[in-house]
Amino acid sequence: MEEGERSPLLSQDAGGQEPPHPRSSPFTSSPLQTGWAADPASPLPPGTSCLKCLTFLSNFLFSLLGLLALAIGLWGLTVKGSLGSSWGGPLPADPMLGLLLGGLAASAVSLAGCLGALCENACLLRCFSGGLLAFLVLEAVAGALVAALWGPLQDGLEHALRVAITRYQDDPDLRFLVDQVQLGLRCCGAASYQDWQRNPYFNCSAPGVQACSLPASCCIDPQEDGASVNDQCGFGALGLDEAAAQRVVHLEGCGPPLRQWLRGNIRAVGGFAIAVVVVQGAELLLATQLVRALAVRKGAVKSRRTGVAAGPVQPRCGACAWPPAKQAPG
Repeated sequence: MEEGERSPLLSQDAGGQEPPHPRSSPFTSSPLQTGWAADPASPLPPGTSCLKCLTFLSNFLFSLLGLLALAIGLWGLTVKGSLGSSWGGPLPADPMLGLLLGGLAASAVSLAGCLGALCENACLLRCFSGGLLAFLVLEAVAGALVAALWGPLQDGLEHALRVAITRYQDDPDLRFLVDQVQLGLRCCGAASYQDWQRNPYFNCSAPGVQACSLPASCCIDPQEDGASVNDQCGFGALGLDEAAAQRVVHLEGCGPPLRQWLRGNIRAVGGFAIAVVVVQGAELLLATQLVRALAVRKGAVKSRRTGVAAGPVQPRCGACAWPPAKQAPG
């Protein structure tokens, strides 16, 4: 080897110690010095933490409400025995089943949004946004149908009450609904108390003990100043003349008072529906903004990694170049 030349394979000095590391340059800085490789998950853009907290808290609350509705629907089906009897057959037309399915869907969508915000998972947030958008579309369709059919719905109230009276003993949910309407509006029947003649158990030609009787919810004082409802307060009321029957039961039907009650409360129901839609729209907007923030952070991290990886690599010192530069003959 010529004088003045140094072998690049000799990485240690004569004492067996490694030579000191050269100073780092902008192209040869280590990942720990750059800062991005030590923490691949860069912080979210400013203000996104507030979006994350709001999305998490709102979806956590709605997930609890959905789980509560799911538990109530499951309990109702279990108590009535509809859950076990429906296997292998058509789905029962049960309000508790609708409550169960609605609670299941709401809790699943809310949990997806809650976990997506907590774990900063864009996939879960997109699933939440899709489910919430589907809910908004269904609610919009339902609202449009109610607005378009509001007149026919009011006109069909008496017919619906007559059908409910005919099936009073066959469906416990329908019986509960009819009793609550008659107790709350202090009425009996659809157009008058004589509509209970349509019921096969209450009409005067029925062979049972309830013949010519009325339900306790038709009575003026169903408890008769007692602690519990007297189920026999309406016995024989259909066989009385109006003068005697009006001292025991309500004679007016529930059709006109129910129609008046709906007209008086339509604004409150509409306001509640609008508030629900506004809250859902705000949640959808929060989730969309959070997904965008996550995409911006992902793009920034990727661009920084790509920029450092594509940077030129230079040797630490000129003496380490291989093959060694030849000296000019001197």
